[in-house]
Formats: sequence, C-alpha cells, structure tokens
Amino acid sequence: MSNHALTFHLIPHTHWDREWYLSRAAFHARLVPMVDDLLDRLRRDRPYRSFTLDGQTVHVADYLGIRPERRALLARLVRAGRLEVGPWYVLADELIPSGEALIRNLLAGAADARALGRRMNVLYSPDAFGHPAVLPLLAREFGLRYGLVWRGLGGRPGQTHDCYQWRGSGGAELPLYHLPPGGYEVGAALPTASGPLRTAWRALRSTLVARASGRHIGVPVGADHHAAHADIGLLRDRLAALEPGNTVRVSGVEAFLEAALSDASLTPVDGELRWSYGYTWTLQGVHGTRAPAKRRNAACELLLERRAEPLAALARWCGGRDRGAVLARAWRTLIETQFHDALAGTASDTVALAVAARHDEVEQYAGEVARGSLAELVGHDADRTRDAAFGAAGAAHPALVLWNPAARPRAGIVEADVTWFRRDVLVGPPSGRRARRGAPAPLFHLVDGSGTPLPVQRLSRTRVLERLDAERHSPDLDLVDRVRVAFRAPTVDGLGAAVLHAAPGARHPRGSTVTAHGRVLQNRRLRVAIAGDGTLTLTDRRSGERYAGVLRVELGGDIGDTYSYCAPPHAAVTSNHDTVRVARVASGPLVGALAAGWTLRGARGTSGRRRGRLDVRLVVSLAAGDRVVRCRLELDNAAENCRVRARIPTELGGVPAVAGAPFGFVERSAVTAAGHFPSEIPVPTAPAHRVVATAVGRRGLAVLAPGFFEYEWTAEGDVLVTLFRAVGELSRDNLSTRPGHAAWPLPTPLAQCPGPMVIELALAPVDAREIAARSPLAAVWEDSLLPLEPTWLRDAGPLVAPPVGIALDGDGLVFSAAKPPEGARRGVVLRCYNPTAVSIDGAWRFARPIARAARLDAAERRTRAIALDRSRRSVPFRAAPGAVVTIRIE
Repeated sequence: MSNHALTFHLIPHTHWDREWYLSRAAFHARLVPMVDDLLDRLRRDRPYRSFTLDGQTVHVADYLGIRPERRALLARLVRAGRLEVGPWYVLADELIPSGEALIRNLLAGAADARALGRRMNVLYSPDAFGHPAVLPLLAREFGLRYGLVWRGLGGRPGQTHDCYQWRGSGGAELPLYHLPPGGYEVGAALPTASGPLRTAWRALRSTLVARASGRHIGVPVGADHHAAHADIGLLRDRLAALEPGNTVRVSGVEAFLEAALSDASLTPVDGELRWSYGYTWTLQGVHGTRAPAKRRNAACELLLERRAEPLAALARWCGGRDRGAVLARAWRTLIETQFHDALAGTASDTVALAVAARHDEVEQYAGEVARGSLAELVGHDADRTRDAAFGAAGAAHPALVLWNPAARPRAGIVEADVTWFRRDVLVGPPSGRRARRGAPAPLFHLVDGSGTPLPVQRLSRTRVLERLDAERHSPDLDLVDRVRVAFRAPTVDGLGAAVLHAAPGARHPRGSTVTAHGRVLQNRRLRVAIAGDGTLTLTDRRSGERYAGVLRVELGGDIGDTYSYCAPPHAAVTSNHDTVRVARVASGPLVGALAAGWTLRGARGTSGRRRGRLDVRLVVSLAAGDRVVRCRLELDNAAENCRVRARIPTELGGVPAVAGAPFGFVERSAVTAAGHFPSEIPVPTAPAHRVVATAVGRRGLAVLAPGFFEYEWTAEGDVLVTLFRAVGELSRDNLSTRPGHAAWPLPTPLAQCPGPMVIELALAPVDAREIAARSPLAAVWEDSLLPLEPTWLRDAGPLVAPPVGIALDGDGLVFSAAKPPEGARRGVVLRCYNPTAVSIDGAWRFARPIARAARLDAAERRTRAIALDRSRRSVPFRAAPGAVVTIRIE
C-alpha cells in the first residue's frame, strides 16, 4: 500500500463488558460517570464528531436507569449521529446462542435504537470468540450494510488485509472490516505529547498501512472500560503534523466503514470465522467452560422458542390474552446472560451466580406464559373448576393435554406424569378445617377424543406435594401419588394440541414392543447392550451395522483456565471399567430402560494422590418402534482440574462430520495443528447445536443433544462430547496452549463444576442420504429430544380440543419459530430455514382459515403480501438456498 494520499480515521469508542471479572453492579457504577463525561464532551467538544458506545444498546438502558433526566440529550446526540448505538442489545458470544436468540438480540437492539432515533448499521462484533456463517444473512435481513470483527479471522494464507467480502449462509455477502492483530485497543495508548507520539505512531502506522486494502485506515481509540479520550482533537492535530500529505480525521465506525469498504479491494472469505491462530487469540476453548450453564441457556432458549412463544401466539390468535410484553421481558433477560464473557463462562463466580438467577427468571416467565396460554387454548379455567367444586376428593375431572412443538403431525410413545389426590395439606393457622383424604392411585388407561382407549405402561410411583393455582382463589396444596406412565399417543397436528382423559381399569399395550432382558434393550429397529465396562453396543437391525464401545466416559486432567484447555504434562485418562452395576428400570412393552452406575477416579498427581472422583449413573432407554436410543448421564463431580468427555466411535475416520449451527449445518474435518503457533495452539474441539453426525453409505451415527455442546471429531472417526471442564482460575499465564493472561486472574471455584449435573444425549443410526439432505437430522432431533409434551390437569373440568394446527410443507425445510409479532400487531409470525443448496417450494398449512399473509424480513419491517388460495388455509413460498424465511399471518 502506498504511503501517499491516505486518510487515517481516529475512531473514539469504548468496549464495555457489562459483567466480567467484576459484577454487573460494579461495572454499572463505573458506566454512569463514564457516560456522564462522554455526553458532556459530545455536547461541547466539536472534535468529538462521533463516539461508538460498543455496538450494544443495553448500556443505554443501564445508564438511563440511573440518569433518566438525560434521555433527551442522549437521544439528540444519537439522532445527530454523534453517539452510535446498536445494532445489538448485547454483544453475545455468537457461536453459542441459537439462531432465534441471535435474531431476538438484534430485534431488541433495533427497537432500542429506533426509540432513540437512529441505529448504527454495522454488524459490530469487536470481541466475540468467533462468528457463525449465518451472520452475513442476518445482517442483510436487518439492513446492516457493513461488518466489523476481530477474532476468528486471520492467520491463514491470503488473510493479510483489513477489508473482506464475507460470504456466509445462502451466499449472503457482507463487506467486512477486520481489526488489526492488537484489536480494538491499538490506538488507546497513543500519547498526545509530540515525542512519545512520534515513536508510538511509527510502530502502529507500519502495522496498519501494511495491511490496508485501500486509502482509508482505521485507528480505534478506546479499550476495555475506558472513558472517552481526554483530548481527541489534540491527538488528531499532532498526528496530522506527522502525516504531511495525508489526512487525519475523527470518525464514527459507520462513516469510516462506508469510506473504507467502498474504496478498498475486498478479499473474499467464506463460511464461519473460527480461525485466527497466529494472528490473535481465537479462544475456542471456552465452549466447554461452565458447561452446565451453557446447557441451561439452551434449555431456556428451547422453552421460549418451542413452548412459550408458539403457545402464546396461538392463544392470542384464538382470542386469548396478549402475552407479548412478558415474552419480550423473558427474552431480554435471557439475552442479558448471553454477553460473550458471561455465556462463554469466562467471568467471575459472582457473574456465574447472577446468570443462574436470570435463568431462574426466564424459566418462570416462560413457564407462566406457557401454562396460561395452554389453558386458554383448551378452555381450562381453574377458577371455574374450583367454584364448581371439581377439586373435591373423588370428584376430580382430570385430563392430559398433548402439545406438539413441531410443525408437522406427530404421534409416538410419550412419557407423562399423572397425579392422584391423596390428602389435603392445610396451610395457615389452625381453624378447625379437616383435611380431605383420597384413595391410592387407581389402575387406569387413557382415552382420546374419538373414544379410542390408549393403554398405559406404569413406570414409577412416588408421593409428592402438588399445588393447584387459580387467579381468584388461594393455592390448593395436596399430597398426591405421582405416577409416571408411557402410552402410544394419537397423531397430533403440527403446533396443535389434543385432549386425553383418564378412564378406570388397566389395559395392556399391544403391537410393536420393546424388551429389556439382562443388559440388553431391543425393539424391531435397534438393539442396545450395556457391556461390562458400561459402554454401549448399538446394532441397527435394519442395516446390520454395529457400533461398539459407545459412550465411554473419560476423565482426564485439565490445568487450563476458563479460556483455554491445557492437558497436564503427563496426561492420563481414566474411563469405564469392569465393575459397572446394571439394573432394569423399565421392562416394556412401550418403554424399556436400563441403568448402569460406576465411579471414576482422577489420575494420580505428582504426589501420588488421585485428583478426586466422579460418580456416574447412565440411564439408557428405548421406546417401541423408535430409531433413537436416549441416554441420561447423571454425574456427581468431586474432581477438580479435569475434563470429562463421552467418546462415541463410528469407525468412519477420514470423512468430515456435520454439525448443527445457527440456522443451518456446517461440515468440519478433524483439526490438525500443523505449523508453529507460539501464541495459541489450535484446539481440536468445536461448537455444535443439537447434532453432530457422519455417515458413509448405510453406516453412520448422529449424536443429539437438547441444545449447544462442544465436541471433537477425530481422524479415527470418534466423536468426543465434552460433558464438562473443571477449572479453578479465570486466567492463567503459564499455559503451554496459550501463554499470557487472557483476563485479570482470580479464583473461580464454581467453574470446577462441583456436585450433581444431568446431561441428556441421544444416539441414532443415520445414512449418508439423510446427512446430505440435512432436514432429516432436524427431524430425528425433534422426535428424540422434543417429543409431544404432556400436561396433566388434575382439576381440568370440561375441556375442548383447540381449533389450531400449523404444518410446514416442503421437503428439506426446517421449522424455527412461531411467535407473536413484534409490537402490538396481531397474528402469528412463522419462520423456517432451508439448509440445502437448492431452492425449495414450501407452504404453511392451517387448520383454520386465515385472512392475509405477508413475507417479512427477520427484523419484521419490510413486508410483501402473499396471495392465498381459495381455501385460505395455505400460504405458499419459495425458500432460496440457505434462506431464512419469515412470514406473518393474520
């Protein structure tokens, strides 16, 4: 790049971690005076043409919560482009949240920025630990013109410049600016004194100019939790004196990118951005850190996306209450846990506890929304049944409601908990009331809406407390018999519900069965045996393929920190052994289950003592006619400084594995770290959403999880799922895998993941055709880990089958969301995506007529009407390769 006719853009900004090594409260207390000072400078200091408030609007809300009287000034500066806010609500760790969570994050940021008058139209991501391939597509959907990233790009041949054309999912492209190796802090330490400035500028200038793709060069002036530069005008003037013939100006991020990316030659880059080894730290080791919290985040996403949101949208569509504001609060609460340090787990234990408390809130918000919406859909009124004394002993009218969270009709084996009244539990001062008593749980079966009997298999019975709530009555607390049963459910419409009733008398299930004998579970499709060491031998009875040594739990040392895995010098791994105990949990005919238990002890350290113990209980279950083996790992961890993984051999080495990703799938081969990497060793592990699968011909396995997980795909063809990493320091500086501190060091004993935890996995034989088609992987995930959901209403009273049902047609399309529209609009917003490389003609089909339909962008702003057929029960559309399709119906 020539040194002549250059323009250097000083970009004042701050990167403000909402919570990290300090709590949110501590950083909030520091944020307020920083923004006070910033607003005063922007108001009076003309050289401060613009300041970037870190690309996330949550800081504006935090500030105005303390300084509401400054909202008008702040909004005036935003409208004038002097203060750049958005596009995100928080700067998330983009590889861990679901695709829907990324959209909700951008929706919240857009709403906040719109309320202030202007949004920064840049997909700004200065510190995330990598970026999914869908981001260029989401940028297009939200009208974001440019992107800015740091980690995840650089270090590969040809990646030596600062301006790129990023091609992501579906061929969507985004002009992208890549921060220099020093990141967003490179200009923060530039002094204003002439002599020191000359020396510092000479070194920085050579780095920036050498990688410049055009005449415009960015110089970020800011750093973590830095206040605005004290005299940006003086710095500009003194740099201008050092640059005769060139220009030095103060710019905002958006103005700089518009100039730089329109002028530069853009280097193409494709797909996800997860490799910046040799350029800057990539920090991909975070995906196994505080794994229980990541699993809980995924569970909260699933609870909102597949239960609370669709139920609220359908109840509102049928004339029920508007619960959109409560859902919005739930989503914002969840997204506030997805800030990159909080969700990655690279934060203090104080932050981890705060994240857990927010997860509690999300579960409670979503649970109440789902409960109330489902009750409205089926006509359940707890007050009415209480008034009619349906709750009297012996006079209850219970019912089981089945909800289908998939957008296609489904049946199958369902497990449900049903409760039977035994005794009142009186709450309050003694008042002469007498506790009612009931009979033990009777023998019963279920009956569907057409009167067809549905035999049940009894799995277990326990005595528990159950509270029945109503809006205009005090809670009713009872001691009940909770009976867990399995039954063959009737077909339920996509996004629909069905009502079943209990009938007296036992009926024996008939038809396709599963058996449990000794250490073997078997149905007509699969055979699963628990070997003497606790591993599984899985046989696909249709193809004849056999998989041995599956789900071997391995405990190895980890002397790393929350950012990076690091094996001990003489790493030893302990795993299952031949003293495994096996017991039968369920014997069929609908569900068979076996439980195995054992203890692992950590390898001996230099002192000769073992590093703690891990108790393992594995419950393996198989349903009649199923193609999936469900595995529940119940761990109780008393080991420290270790990594625990489950190994699944496939014997398919040398081929790539396909992993789920936000709005799609990604192919990855085994990682080989050839070359010299002095600052950070490439990790062989990778992030996955819901599934990792591989196949050659008829032989193949899919490993399924409820949400996000970390895995490794080896050259020998093994999948290793990280169950958890146990580490005790936020940052260490003496790691062989990453020399140097990645954060301010402090102890993190809770990151050792002590105590009990539960991990759900499922295993399914698949073939190469299913993997190539992609959507069958989504379907087998739904059927194994998102089955029909039962809700038992002990005080149901008379119910009605709801007049709803929505199905997605189009071979290859994957359902993603059914939600209330943003704002106060009526209707239902439906979203799906096309994970294939070809266009697909699809349609939404409805059980009831609709008035109108429109195609939207994911921001729900741009609309295009869709013509309906004569029945008004179908909405056709075409999904381009890799597209995310959003439609609103009314």
